[in-house]
Amino acid sequence: MKFLTAFLIALVFYAGSTPFSSAAKGPPAALETKIDEAWQVTWDRFFHKDVQTFADYLSSYEPGKELAHLPTAEEVKHQFPNPCGYSTGMEDGMILGGAMLSILADRYAVTQDEALRERMSQVFNGMRLSATVHGVPGYVARNVCPEDRKSVYINSSRDQYTHFVHGLWKYYHSPLVDEATKGEIRNILAAVADRMIQFVTPENDYDFCRADGQHCPLGICRMWNVQAHEAARLPMIYAAAWDVTQDERYRKEWRRYVAEAVKQSATPDGHKPAYALLQMQCSLELLLALEPENSLKSEIEKVMAHVAQLATKRTAYICSQIAKKSPTEMQMLGPDWRKVPVWKNQKGYPNPQWGAYREIWHITREAGESAIVPLMLPQPEIPAEQKQRLRDVILQCDYRHNSSCGIIYHLGAYWKARRHGLL
Repeated sequence: MKFLTAFLIALVFYAGSTPFSSAAKGPPAALETKIDEAWQVTWDRFFHKDVQTFADYLSSYEPGKELAHLPTAEEVKHQFPNPCGYSTGMEDGMILGGAMLSILADRYAVTQDEALRERMSQVFNGMRLSATVHGVPGYVARNVCPEDRKSVYINSSRDQYTHFVHGLWKYYHSPLVDEATKGEIRNILAAVADRMIQFVTPENDYDFCRADGQHCPLGICRMWNVQAHEAARLPMIYAAAWDVTQDERYRKEWRRYVAEAVKQSATPDGHKPAYALLQMQCSLELLLALEPENSLKSEIEKVMAHVAQLATKRTAYICSQIAKKSPTEMQMLGPDWRKVPVWKNQKGYPNPQWGAYREIWHITREAGESAIVPLMLPQPEIPAEQKQRLRDVILQCDYRHNSSCGIIYHLGAYWKARRHGLL
């Protein structure tokens, strides 16, 4: 059984490692040029070398000032403006880090570029820092303050954990990881699973809690009795921890939750934003790769196919929204969150509002997120119009004047499509 599981995982990660015949020809030169531009902008502007993590948005296109809005160490120490770091640019670091590990795995499968090994290591370093710098076992901070390289916001979320675990699991099984790093990943995923076992209980309302041990007032740390698109997150964490450690405690928790989680996942809300569908698909992809029972594996595949359909519809809608925007609107910069006029109180957490920029940031991101989801099926079949939407999104985006971290998901959709020979 252990050999069979390893073999099935190998199929997930290495099928497509040699480029398909259609991929070997490569996409049009114009498409490659735009993706190269997005790649350079992502690493030059969004990646902060001091902490090796990605920021959410840019507030300037002037070199050296792109991330001037990020919170200071003093602000983070005082949990200002809120314990989640909402709207500050430090909100989604682990979501972006996990997504980038997946992108790097896909890009390597297509290109066999050994330079990606160092990129993988850099992203992992930032994710490891976020999971360890605070000294709270199993707590995954959203990001780390670049100024002092240690201060974090104390309220994370299941969304951060989802991409964090999924990305590390992808890295663990990639040909770009070394044995020492695999050992570190085992320790990190075990610590995350141990935190879930300790905190995610009926008595605690299934909440893994903030770094200070207090309940999250927003409900974003609850791991069970959640919505359909969130139901598979908990067993996915246990499954990943079991896979890399073979610790029976984690296998027991995985099997305890997985069947009911798949059942609850069958009817996701069709109006959820793309990030919810992508995170749902991440959790299901991992569970599918590890599931030993054919009947449950079949059910997971059915749910994933349904989620892919929802995401395809979402892509069409988001592209229609982008088409309504002018080039100037799409080039909008994010604000210095300290100076915005409107702040929203979210159950005691003051959240500075971005105004009109929020939509620009959001639709840029959703265009990529929604395009990735159907490409995560074991054997994706993408309609011609969906392929064209992805091409159009990439070709029409001015990446050098784009301030949304959403371009990371454009890279994700492109390289996953290339891996499957679909572009």
